[in-house]
Amino acid sequence: MKANFVILLCVLTNIYFSDAASKQKSKSVTTFIDAKWEVTPLVLEVAEFLADENGNYLWEFIDAISALQPSLIDLSTEKASYDKVLEVAGELIPPSQLSVLKLALSLHTYSPKVEMFAQMASERGLPSLGCPAAADVGGKLTCDAQNLQKIINDVKSLQGPQLVESFGIDHHYPGSQNDSLVVVLYGELGTPEFTAFHHVLKPKASLGELDYVVRHYVKERPNKRVRLSGYGVELQIKSTEYKVQDDTQVQSDGTSDGGEQQDENEEIEGFHFNRLKTLYPDMKENLDKFRQHLLESSSELAPLKVWEVQELSLQAAARIVSAPREEALKVLTTIAQNFPLQARSLVRTQVSSELKQEVKENQESFSASLNLQPSDTALFLNGMFFDLDVVDMISLLEVVRQELRVMEGLHKIGISQSQMSSLLALDFGGNNNGEYAIDIRDSAVIWINDIETDKQYRRWSESLMELLRPTFPGMLRSIRRNLYHLVIVADPAKHQVKPILKFAESFYVHLAPLRIGLVFAVNPDSDANGFNDAGVALLNAFNYVSELKDAYHGLSFLTDIYAQIKEERDVTVKDVINLMRTRYPSASVDEIFGEDSEYDTGRKLAKDFIERTGLRNLPQVLLNGIPLPENVLNADDFEEGVLSEIMAQTTIFQKAVYKAELSDSDNTLDFIMNQPNVMPRLNNRVLNNDRVYLDVTGSIKGSGSVDVEAFKLLSPRDKTAVILGRWMRYFHGPRSHPPHILTHWVAADLQEPSGRSLLLYALQNMKGSGNSRVGLLLNPLVSPEQKAQPLNLLALASLRSLNPQAASNLLIHILEDENLASGLADGSKTLKDVPEMGMDFSELSEALKADGDASKTDLELLHAFRFYCQSVLSVPPGSRAVVTNGRVLGPLDITEAFTLDDFSLLERYSLRVYGDKILQALKAKANDDDDDIDDSDILMQAVAILVSRPQTRSRFDIPARGEQHSAVRLPARSSGQPALDIVVIVDPVSRGAQKVGPIASVLHETLNCNIKLFLNCVEKSSDMPLKSFYRFVLEPEVQFTPEGRQSAGPLARFTNMPTSVLLTQNMQVPENWLVESVRSPYDLDNIRLEDVDSGVHSEYELEYLLLEGHCFEANSGNPPRGLQITLGTESEPVRVDTIVMANLGYFQLKANPGAWILRLRQGRSADIFDIVSHDGSDTPANSSDIKVVISSFRSHVLKLRVGKKPDKQHLSLLSDDDAAPGLWNSITSTFGGAKKDEEEEERINIFSLASGHLYERFLRIMMLSVLKHTTTPVKFWFLKNYLSPTFKDFLPHMAKEYGFEYELVQYKWPRWLHQQTEKQRIIWGYKILFLDVLFPLSVRKIIFVDADQVVRADMHELVELDLGGAPYGYTPFCDSRTEMDGFRFWKQGYWRNHLQGRRYHISALYVVDLRRFRRIAAGDRLRGQYQALSQDPNSLSNLDQDLPNNMIHQVAIKSLPQEWLWCETWCDDASKKYAKTIDLCNNPLTKEAKLTAAMRILPEWKDYDAEIKKLQQRVDHTHTEEGMEGQVPVPLQPSQADVHTHSASHSEL
Repeated sequence: MKANFVILLCVLTNIYFSDAASKQKSKSVTTFIDAKWEVTPLVLEVAEFLADENGNYLWEFIDAISALQPSLIDLSTEKASYDKVLEVAGELIPPSQLSVLKLALSLHTYSPKVEMFAQMASERGLPSLGCPAAADVGGKLTCDAQNLQKIINDVKSLQGPQLVESFGIDHHYPGSQNDSLVVVLYGELGTPEFTAFHHVLKPKASLGELDYVVRHYVKERPNKRVRLSGYGVELQIKSTEYKVQDDTQVQSDGTSDGGEQQDENEEIEGFHFNRLKTLYPDMKENLDKFRQHLLESSSELAPLKVWEVQELSLQAAARIVSAPREEALKVLTTIAQNFPLQARSLVRTQVSSELKQEVKENQESFSASLNLQPSDTALFLNGMFFDLDVVDMISLLEVVRQELRVMEGLHKIGISQSQMSSLLALDFGGNNNGEYAIDIRDSAVIWINDIETDKQYRRWSESLMELLRPTFPGMLRSIRRNLYHLVIVADPAKHQVKPILKFAESFYVHLAPLRIGLVFAVNPDSDANGFNDAGVALLNAFNYVSELKDAYHGLSFLTDIYAQIKEERDVTVKDVINLMRTRYPSASVDEIFGEDSEYDTGRKLAKDFIERTGLRNLPQVLLNGIPLPENVLNADDFEEGVLSEIMAQTTIFQKAVYKAELSDSDNTLDFIMNQPNVMPRLNNRVLNNDRVYLDVTGSIKGSGSVDVEAFKLLSPRDKTAVILGRWMRYFHGPRSHPPHILTHWVAADLQEPSGRSLLLYALQNMKGSGNSRVGLLLNPLVSPEQKAQPLNLLALASLRSLNPQAASNLLIHILEDENLASGLADGSKTLKDVPEMGMDFSELSEALKADGDASKTDLELLHAFRFYCQSVLSVPPGSRAVVTNGRVLGPLDITEAFTLDDFSLLERYSLRVYGDKILQALKAKANDDDDDIDDSDILMQAVAILVSRPQTRSRFDIPARGEQHSAVRLPARSSGQPALDIVVIVDPVSRGAQKVGPIASVLHETLNCNIKLFLNCVEKSSDMPLKSFYRFVLEPEVQFTPEGRQSAGPLARFTNMPTSVLLTQNMQVPENWLVESVRSPYDLDNIRLEDVDSGVHSEYELEYLLLEGHCFEANSGNPPRGLQITLGTESEPVRVDTIVMANLGYFQLKANPGAWILRLRQGRSADIFDIVSHDGSDTPANSSDIKVVISSFRSHVLKLRVGKKPDKQHLSLLSDDDAAPGLWNSITSTFGGAKKDEEEEERINIFSLASGHLYERFLRIMMLSVLKHTTTPVKFWFLKNYLSPTFKDFLPHMAKEYGFEYELVQYKWPRWLHQQTEKQRIIWGYKILFLDVLFPLSVRKIIFVDADQVVRADMHELVELDLGGAPYGYTPFCDSRTEMDGFRFWKQGYWRNHLQGRRYHISALYVVDLRRFRRIAAGDRLRGQYQALSQDPNSLSNLDQDLPNNMIHQVAIKSLPQEWLWCETWCDDASKKYAKTIDLCNNPLTKEAKLTAAMRILPEWKDYDAEIKKLQQRVDHTHTEEGMEGQVPVPLQPSQADVHTHSASHSEL
């Protein structure tokens, strides 16, 4: 019936529409972004994907691709190569990851990494060799694989230093990293040349003869750029209150992307024409006519009345939920991305009361639990929240991969989907700050004071509610409760302890709210006494004085001894006795310091305390049991370190008091010591956050017998799977409650005493706990062939022959008797010497027979275990380690004791971090389901998989109250496979919906996932909620043509667009992308489709990836304002540079994929400062330079610490200290080389910016007017961010014609600074917010001139003008045109009060003294005030003017003479003749178009315009002649334009 109806419509259209109408084509807008580098082979991107997944996958993939016949490069089509590569990858990764791989290839996620290796190869000189593959052998390059062996031998014989730098991001052949000879293979995987080198290098790396590294290099790359995706394009409907279009006719440049070819897959008014043509091929012509009619009738906007706008959000929701479930996301995307056209059809949609009620109830729940408001957008992936305004697609995909790894691992070991969901929701972040504490309620602690009982604190309040009283920041609260306990564990005789005890005394004297305790960690030897050991002497003296007076006087006696020692040395016995005789002459020195002194108490208690708590490096200072960092235990940092920890702990107390967890009746010390971070012992090996986990997701391969040689060939994860699933047997006690939550593997050699002790402690802990089981990984020091292993073999045989409990009892009995154990180990004793303890040893005796099969099997196991410890655990033979639920603790140091207490700590820690949570989750699921986990192996693997995942994001439950009327559920495609849970909460007519719709659609198409869509509608709207069209560029997989060639790539295509409205195009790219338009003759700021002949096409380029950082001085912690940092290579040391700003010490540099060298700029920066430390770089161990590797589209952030050189402490970067001429020169001029400072002062520096063809036309005329009125050299500085390709191409010709210099400056709006969304407000921000970092330090004054100004005077007057100490000068607004008084907002209300009689200044022209501006930190102050005010959308209406005028009291403004800026809107006609510049201000009364005003107000404007047009015609004519002569004109690319501006471009920030 429906088909008949369609055919009827088509017939009707054939009657009513002429052939001419049918031939019309709707106009479209298309755009795309290319990377700056050539396409990278997909096989190399796949290799990098697999390397990220698992290092061994890469090498298995390299082997498989190298073994292909024919080779990959010889396959017939690109599609065939792609399919073959995916086929090989599919053998290594599961189907879910294969889908992610396809999406990653579509995004070209790993293209930057491949390009990075290409840059390394280029820097190394590979292109000059001319060969497709080459090996770098210790610094010597060779293209000859057959001659490789000789070169390796030659380099090894030299015994010289290695000349090959190896980065952390490099791919090392497994097990070869430790070899001193590094061989780097540069080549393209899949080529015969690469394979030849690989076949030579792999065997040698396997034998450990060299360190084999692979770096990608493609000799011949096609002249085609990488097409990018994962970004958004917006066409915003623009206000036409003021006409801003240029009347110059634009001719198409002939470039096309095939935009004229309409996308018939797109739905139009509910019709899918591609499908209809397939069903009714004979009606194709009529369908085309009908389609054209729908396009023409639906593409114009109709205004809506206010009442029609009110429920558009709810009406869109009703449309979405009424659509077929599988179409819901598509409907959401269509409505959101084309909302201005969709709105009129939505008005007719009925909204049910049930939908409204459910939306309201859900919003209440979302607001209370998730802090989400109506119209907010949120995406939750397995409960993790993502803000799509901040998170880019590549970062989201990385989290998807991490989750899939975990889910695939859990699924592989048999965890059901229901169990998986509950386990994934658990947060194992634990104590992420690492601040674990020990119990200080110990008699070894000698307390100096007690705040609750000592009389000096009697005036303090006893109520803990004082904690909630507001105080000044950093102020300590005086509460008469023992809240903060400072315990010093130290030998007071050591000179390092002096400042600590002096500060402790100072805290007491100044009534700091600290309870101070001492633990005297002095020599515990009974032979030591006060006459032969200074530490014991100080303990005795302290005890004597404390008994005579009190503990404080005892502490004071110690500090008095320190005061008498002037040099930096330890205390001596003589120092102590001398002061004792001076202070207490009647005291008996022999009684105090002698052997049997009654004051020699506490040494054993202190020793026991230190051993029990595991404190190692002394001195240690504990605040409420938490050790302070070692780097603060000095005179400079101790006080600040204590204060910082007090502030951190105060927050905990405040929360506890507020939640009534801590009250006045509680003992505060008991409360503190009962916190979950308090451990029985501190062992950094157990408690640190740098944990290494085994990969337990391998497969059991091979036969059931023990075949060591076959075992050695397995991957590490498969080796672990064989050990876990076949060979490991366990000791455990009576199983009271299966399964065991803890599984310990003890790697040890029982032939050695240290190995026996480790196993004994593990078994004793197991027996006393009941939560654990113990497996034995024997790691003999000597190979079994070289030396007999009787005790090791006995342990293996007992596990095989006896039940686990009997084996445990036997081994414990043997190990507790060291004589028996050592006798069994050396062969002097046998099993007959072991008491049977009621056990039958007959089977065990049989197993131990040397000629038996069982004994041979155990010998093979010894070999296998020993090899596993070395190759997988990285534990050398004979060394010890503990593996707990897959977490590797070790190898333990030779002298390191891992005691019974450490096993207890490990158990308590493991249970607290994950054990209890997992058991509770499983117990809860067991109550609901029958699939409880009762297998300890599965539980061990589950723990290893779950706890090893990154714990960087919190997980949330989505508390929806209803899902019947306002939600859509899309089930996973495969119920038998693990499925991601994705929840989207979105207002269907919001900016968030424009982006989340296509992302959710692609994720649903690509991944096996359950999607739940909650519509978060606004109840009533007063205006159109969306005034833009939007496309998000994203494809689920790489596309190919029918001929098998890879397609050009994705682009943003806007079809069926209104032709009469004015649109402006905005690119919404990830935060760290710097993109610019490189080809389009059209004005992308002012697109009106009815004015163009065909579609509007534009091309953008990813010019740079942003490298951001924060820099601080090491000593003061302050940002080094004005510090210049450079980025370059060995061959070009300064490629880009930047300046550090005071706000957060922030800096940004522009880079592209590669390895870059970061330095301080030569000159004042490098003369005064050195880089002390750096974090976030990839600097090789043997490199003296700081190397930064850019290998990803994702953000890269550096942290630098710098310090002043010893002889430069008094110098400042921004002061007027003497410096050599030219020291600050950081720019190379356009045509004449470097300039000196004297010449710099003589130059006029003009800064301006423009967006759109009309303003660029004005800008050219402004430039010409400046040049016509001065004889001083002029340099123009333009903001590059918004200039069109047309302007940038013309600029070099204009510079050559008129003899000026120019430079394009660029700065990315920092992510931490409040973002603007409107392009005009962003441009206003650039005018004022970044003046201190846009220009090099050599520029002293800069003059900003608006693009729509015409200059009638010599601008050198402004350069010479004295600003009177102000950092900048602005012209005040005119007051002379009285008819405009009603529009002078600054004369009333807020502005009148704020200015206090001062003038309000206009921002069309201003001059900046950059040196003064930087010295008073004006830029940092302006950014700080902007950050505070911009949170209110109603403030800073005219951002570039309002901000400096608002700050006039903090950052002074010099008022320029009124004649420096005249504009007709505000100034009367009589003053025009004195004007030095004329600005084309908008007139709010007449709304006159700028072009009309320019021709009317400025007689010279037409002449200037005509002169510029003549030059443009001459340039165009030259290009045309070049084309006619057969020379293909190469359009001037931005990179070429930059050559005309500078070679060491500070502006390329």
